[in-house]
Amino acid sequence: MTVTDPFPPSPVPARILVVGGGGRENALAWALARCPGVELVLVAPGNGGTTALAGCRQLAIAESDHGALAAACHEHAIDLVVVGPEAPLAAGLADRLRSEGLAVFGPGADGALLEASKRWAKDLMREAGVPTAGHWAATDRQQALEALERHGRPLVVKADGLAAGKGVTVADSLEQCRDAIEEVFAGRFQSAAPGEAAPSLVLEERLHGPEVSVFALTDGRSMVLLPPAQDHKRIGEGDTGPNTGGMGAYAPARLLDAAGMEQVRQQVLEPILAALRARGIDYRGVIFAGLMLTDDGLRVIEFNCRFGDPECETLMPLLGPELAQVLLACATGRLEQAPPLTIEPRCSACVIAAAEGYPGEVRRGDPIDGDLGDAPDLQLFHAGSRRSEAGPVVTAGGRVLAVVAQADDFDTAFERAYAGLGRVGFEGMVYRRDIGHQVRTRRPALP
Repeated sequence: MTVTDPFPPSPVPARILVVGGGGRENALAWALARCPGVELVLVAPGNGGTTALAGCRQLAIAESDHGALAAACHEHAIDLVVVGPEAPLAAGLADRLRSEGLAVFGPGADGALLEASKRWAKDLMREAGVPTAGHWAATDRQQALEALERHGRPLVVKADGLAAGKGVTVADSLEQCRDAIEEVFAGRFQSAAPGEAAPSLVLEERLHGPEVSVFALTDGRSMVLLPPAQDHKRIGEGDTGPNTGGMGAYAPARLLDAAGMEQVRQQVLEPILAALRARGIDYRGVIFAGLMLTDDGLRVIEFNCRFGDPECETLMPLLGPELAQVLLACATGRLEQAPPLTIEPRCSACVIAAAEGYPGEVRRGDPIDGDLGDAPDLQLFHAGSRRSEAGPVVTAGGRVLAVVAQADDFDTAFERAYAGLGRVGFEGMVYRRDIGHQVRTRRPALP
């Protein structure tokens, strides 16, 4: 008699759709296309660098066009959909695709509230006992200003909704707080989507300490933790100037050792997953915990429902050939059947090249020149780029390129990344020369 294995090995998805058009999706597509058994990775809508990735094809479908994406999945016999950005997740794309029998790595709209609503996330953290900063919600301008005056000290102002990483003001003065409150209630961080709720915000006590990002791949019950990474949010060297979506990153961040990561698992990730389940939410995807390591212990600054950017570009080259199987196992609720995810014990460094004017109004349409070739420890990921009608790839957004390099030490990794940056370029290119200053002992060779 033949005995059927009740726990068959996790299958490999042969055909994958990555939804999104940024640097994060460029890196995800690159990493998934390298996995043995993956035959094709489609990226919708992709960007100017998509077709340069081996094993990848571009689909001209907007991430907001749920019907067209579902149709493309059936037409191309897609085995796994990986949704990169937060906006389509919050809009219910994963729910729509799952309703048509597709395996999706990314939470439904209910789970995406973890990022889409600061107030909802704070309530969930309180319910789960997750350590976070003190906070106060406000649904109108007067309520927010009164709360600020009551506390009499600078607070962090967070727009309650998706703001593409730009809806947070870490104020140094009461006047800055007032200005940030006025911006939120003037609708600066709202989209033009019909029916969107009125502006609201969360005021939060200001914490002090280094920040670190931790990502967990989960099927809603089990999880796989990736190496911690550290992002550089400010536009200026020395961590000065306004916040951006991120000007560079490195991994693994030495701020968390094995014991520290276990603490994050036990105090942050497992309790938040349990709280989601208690609310009837089957969360399948990645949970991004943005942490601050204060003198009083770790605190959660925010949760996101997707990979961070540029942390994703930094981490992908460190992840092994089992990645596609692991993401499919998360999507189908069978993570325990997936093979262990190999993680290279190396250092990874990422530097972002942005367009002139970023993070404000940026110039667009400048040709992007140069190529990094086929060096095994050096990657070029496109973000804000597009292929023009005339053929050349041109700039099309704020953060344009990510140059990523790996080595056995951070000094060498950053030297390789900055040397790679010197081989590509566009008019008005802006970048920071001090990315990774926390872990570098010598200055890299700069272009």
